Amino acid sequence: MIPGAILDGLEVLLGQFAEELAFSGAGSDTGMAALQAIVSDLEQAGPSDIPSALALAVPRARHLLDLARRKSAFDDEGLGSLAAWHDWMSAALLALRAGLAPDALPSAWQTTPEKAPAAPVAASDEPAIVPNLPADADMLREFHAESLELLNGIEQGVLVLEEQPDDKTTINTIFRAFHTFKGSAGFLQLGALRDLSHELESLLDAVRRGERRITPSIVSLILAGADALGRYVHEIAAQLANSTTGKPIVVPTRDLLQRLRKALAGQEDEPAPTPAPTPVAAQSAAPAPSQPISAKAAPEPVAKAAPDGESGFVKVDITKLDDLINLVGELAIAQSLVVESPAVRRSDDLTLARNLRQLQRVSKALQLGATRLRMVPVRNLFRRMTRLVRDLSQQLGKSVQLRLEGEDTELDRNIVEKLADPLVHMIRNAIDHGIETPAERAAAGKPAVATLRLAAGHRGGGVFIHLQDDGRGLDTRRILERGIARGLVAADTEPEVAAIHALIFHPGFSTAEQVTAISGRGVGMDIVRGNIETLRGRIEVDSTPGEGTRFSVLLPLTLAIIDGLIVSVGARRYIIPTLAVRQSFRPLPGMVSHIHGRGELVAVRGRQTPVLRLADYLGVEGRCEQPEDGILVVVESGEGARALLVDDLIGKQELVIKSLGHALEGQTLMAGGAVLGDGTVGLILDVDTLVRLQ
Repeated sequence: MIPGAILDGLEVLLGQFAEELAFSGAGSDTGMAALQAIVSDLEQAGPSDIPSALALAVPRARHLLDLARRKSAFDDEGLGSLAAWHDWMSAALLALRAGLAPDALPSAWQTTPEKAPAAPVAASDEPAIVPNLPADADMLREFHAESLELLNGIEQGVLVLEEQPDDKTTINTIFRAFHTFKGSAGFLQLGALRDLSHELESLLDAVRRGERRITPSIVSLILAGADALGRYVHEIAAQLANSTTGKPIVVPTRDLLQRLRKALAGQEDEPAPTPAPTPVAAQSAAPAPSQPISAKAAPEPVAKAAPDGESGFVKVDITKLDDLINLVGELAIAQSLVVESPAVRRSDDLTLARNLRQLQRVSKALQLGATRLRMVPVRNLFRRMTRLVRDLSQQLGKSVQLRLEGEDTELDRNIVEKLADPLVHMIRNAIDHGIETPAERAAAGKPAVATLRLAAGHRGGGVFIHLQDDGRGLDTRRILERGIARGLVAADTEPEVAAIHALIFHPGFSTAEQVTAISGRGVGMDIVRGNIETLRGRIEVDSTPGEGTRFSVLLPLTLAIIDGLIVSVGARRYIIPTLAVRQSFRPLPGMVSHIHGRGELVAVRGRQTPVLRLADYLGVEGRCEQPEDGILVVVESGEGARALLVDDLIGKQELVIKSLGHALEGQTLMAGGAVLGDGTVGLILDVDTLVRLQ
C-alpha cells in the first residue's frame, strides 16, 4: 500500500502542473520554467517516493518539455501531449488511491520516449552540449554566475565531508546544490550537464538515506564530477565572451558516469589516472559577469530569501561597478581642484570654507564607500587552495594539512583575482620541494602530517599574506652554488642569507635535480614576483633549515587609490607609494660616502644603502648639488632598499591612480599618474624598478 502522504504530495505537484499548463495554453510561454521546475521536483522525488509505474512516466514529461523548449514556445501539439500526460498521471494516482496495485497500472507512459532531434555534436562519443546563445545569452550568464557559487560551495563542502563524513548538514547542502544545478541545466537544455548533475545528486541522495557512506573514493568521485561540471561552465563562459555560436562543448564524462553508477550500486570505485591538478587557474580564466555585493560572507550554495530587516545580496555587473568607482575618483579630483584653487584659498568667506569642509567630508566618505564595494574577503580564494593542497599531497604521497587564518581580511576584488596564480605557484613549490615525505619527517622527528599555514591580515595601511610550511627549508648552500654557476653571484663574494634566498626569484632559477609534473623548470617564482609587483606589492622570503619557509606578500588595499608621498625634483613633482617608504631624513654633512665601484652609500640603521639621485635617472635638473641640500627617502622592495635623493617633501596625499596610456607602456620607471590638487599631473614612481637600479 502506498503511503497517503506520498500520494498527497504527488497530487499537489500534479495540481501545480495543471495550473501552469493552463496559463501556458492561454498563449504565453512564461509557464515553461515553472513546468520544468515541477518536473525536476518529480525527478527529485526518486523511485523511493514515487511508485515505479509513475516514476517511469516522468521522463516522458521531461521529453515533451524539451521539445517545447527547442521551439521557444508551446504549440497545440505540445500542449495536447502534456495535457494527455497529466490526465494519465491523474488517473493513475486515483487508481493507486483506490488500492490498485502499481503493477496493474496502464503502461502507455512507461516506454522510453522517442529521441528528440539531436543537436550537432563533435566527432566523439562523449556527452556534448550546444548552448543556444542567440536565445539564451542572458540566462546563460546568470547560469554561469550561479554555477560558480554552487561549484565553490560543493567543493568546500566535500572537503569538509572528507574530515567529517557524517556531517548531515553538509551532505544536504551539497545535495541541494547538485539539485539546483540539475534544474537550471535542464531548463537551458544542457542535457549532458543535467545528466551528470542527476547522477551526482543520486549518489548524494543514497548517502542521505544511509544506503552509502562517505568514503575517500566517493569524495574523489564527487570532486571529479564537480570538476567536469566546472569545465562545462568554463566553456560556456568562453563562448559567451567570444560570442561563439553553435560550437559543441565536449567534456569527457562517459567513464565518470559509469563510475558514479557503480558507486551508487555499491561497487568499489577504481579511479582513472588523473593529470596534475590545476584547480583555480583553469577556472579563473573566464571572469564572472556579476559580483555579490555585501559586507557578509558569500551566500551558501542554495540561495535563501533574506527576512525583512536583514541584509541580502544584489548582483551588479562588474563593468558598472568599475564605472562607478572611476566616477567617484573623478569627483575626488574635481573636489581637490576646487579646494586647491588660488581664488578659493584667497577667499575669507567663512560660509564657503565651512561648505568646502563639508564637501570634503562627503567626498571622502563616498570615495571610501565606493572603494569598499569592490572589496571582498579572501575567504573564497583561500578555501580554493584547500582543494589544491589535497590533490597535490595525494599525488605526491605526502600528508599535508592546510590551516587558514584571517579569511575575513578584505582586498580589492581585482587584486584577489590576480593573486590566485601566485598562490598556486607558491603552494605547489612548498608541497613539492619544501615538505618532506612522511618517512623523511619521521626520521627528522617531525609529525607525519605537515602543516601549511595560509594567513592574511592588515599591516601598515596594506594587507599581508603569509604562506608558511614546516618543511625542510631552503638549501642556502645549494642556492648559492647555482647562483654562482649562472653568474648571478660573484664567486669571491659572501652575500647575506636574505640576498641568497632572493635568488629564487630570478627567471629560470631552479635547484631541482629533475623536472616533474609539479615543478622544477624554474618558471614559477619569477612569475610570482612579477605578478605581485604588477599589483604594486612586494614579496619576501624567510627560511630556517629543517624548520620551514615563510613567504610574505605585502599588498595595497586597492588598485584604484594610492596613499602617496609627494616629492619635488627640480620643477616637477613625483609620487612615491607610502607602502614602500621606510623613512625620510635630511642627511648631515659626511653621512653620504662615495665608494669606488659602488657609487654613493648612506648608512641606514646599520646597513649601507645605495643612494640614487632621482634627477639623474629622471632626466631633469635638480636643485641640490650636495646630498645635505636635499632629502633622502629610503624605499624598499623585497630584500632591496635604496635612498632616493629628492629636492623637497611636499606632503602626503591619497590619490586616484590613472593609467599612462599605450604610448608609455615600454618604460618601467613610472607606475602611473595622478591628478594633484592644483590640477597638474604627478607621476607615480615604480619603486621595484628603482630598487633594482645601480
